[in-house]
Amino acid sequence: MPLTDTAIKNTKPGDKPIKLFDGGGLFLLITPAGQRYWRLKYRVLGKEKLLAIGVYPDVGLKDARGKRDAARKLLANGVDPGEARKAQKIAKVERAANSFEAVAREWFARQAPGWASTHASKIIQRLEKDIFPWLGGRPIAEIAAPELLAVLRRIEGRGALDTAHRAHQNCGQIFRYAVATGRAERDPSGDLRGALQPSKHENFASITDPVRVGELLRAIDAFRGTFVVKCALLLAPLLFVRPGELRSAEWAGFDLDRAEWRYFVTKTKTDHVVPLASQAVAILRELHALTGGGRYVFPGRDPKKPMSEAAVNAALRRMGYDTKTEITGHGFRAMARTILHEELEIKPEVIEHQLAHKVADSLGTAYNRTKFIDARIKMMQAWADYLDQLKAGARIIPGKFGQVA
Repeated sequence: MPLTDTAIKNTKPGDKPIKLFDGGGLFLLITPAGQRYWRLKYRVLGKEKLLAIGVYPDVGLKDARGKRDAARKLLANGVDPGEARKAQKIAKVERAANSFEAVAREWFARQAPGWASTHASKIIQRLEKDIFPWLGGRPIAEIAAPELLAVLRRIEGRGALDTAHRAHQNCGQIFRYAVATGRAERDPSGDLRGALQPSKHENFASITDPVRVGELLRAIDAFRGTFVVKCALLLAPLLFVRPGELRSAEWAGFDLDRAEWRYFVTKTKTDHVVPLASQAVAILRELHALTGGGRYVFPGRDPKKPMSEAAVNAALRRMGYDTKTEITGHGFRAMARTILHEELEIKPEVIEHQLAHKVADSLGTAYNRTKFIDARIKMMQAWADYLDQLKAGARIIPGKFGQVA
């Protein structure tokens, strides 16, 4: 006789398990402890098997019959429903392991050790905030271009055009990693070229007029913040390295007797040498008395960590400069590049090597940390002398290495 809900509810647990049969191999197993489990008994190649259907009353009588009928259809087609379920579970686990977020985090873990910590932090935060909530759980192989575009346009819609383009770039890197590791067939991000609004790339704010540079240098001299930050401000125009390289500078890389600073440029994956003018050495020797016992030249509040990446820009704002339109920490590089070439008439290739840029030569794009080193040593001292003259308010006549009138 087919089961009824009334019969199920009226059947009390006994000393031994009780089976209430419904037909077609379906039965309800009632344990002495009162649990009620749906089971389906079937045969494959003459061997009897059991398939778990669910727990009553979460799975009601009607739903249990539906699952029984579905399983019997598989049997009619020569498929073992138990093996089919195992395959589904395996596929589900594989889908989770091959989700966009899982692949992205694997890609990030492999790439991050070669990046600057700030760069790595920005990438993972971008993914966690703008990509994972919508694509993270999706199997990466199933994500198509329109789905990715919808997520990127959500970023674009809030006006963050540069972030949208950077997210597009990161997603492309992740998809290509998935292709290389056999988790996807192709990279759909390539189909989105031209689909986003163009990003407005603006140069870092900088001061390149010699008179205004002199005003800035005098303002730095008058800065009343911490000694560590003031030294960073004094050295920023003298060394014109990237802000992240300056703030994370370590004493181990400095040889003040030889007047040089050596470090690894994470952005270009190259070793770099910065010749130190006598003015820079003097500032560093004075600072060494305060921070030389630690790792970092410019330690932060926690001496085990470098100064905040916002410290220099915050100091410039305290001095009254707008870091969006006048000068930013990165702007000292543009200042040096422009004035060294236009006012001091230094050869561009010498300046570019000192900026740790890759310079195209007869052998292709390359960078050599010691190329033009003699010219660079001379240039760095001339640059420091030139800045001293600007700070003093002298009128400078354009010419090689600067000539004071």
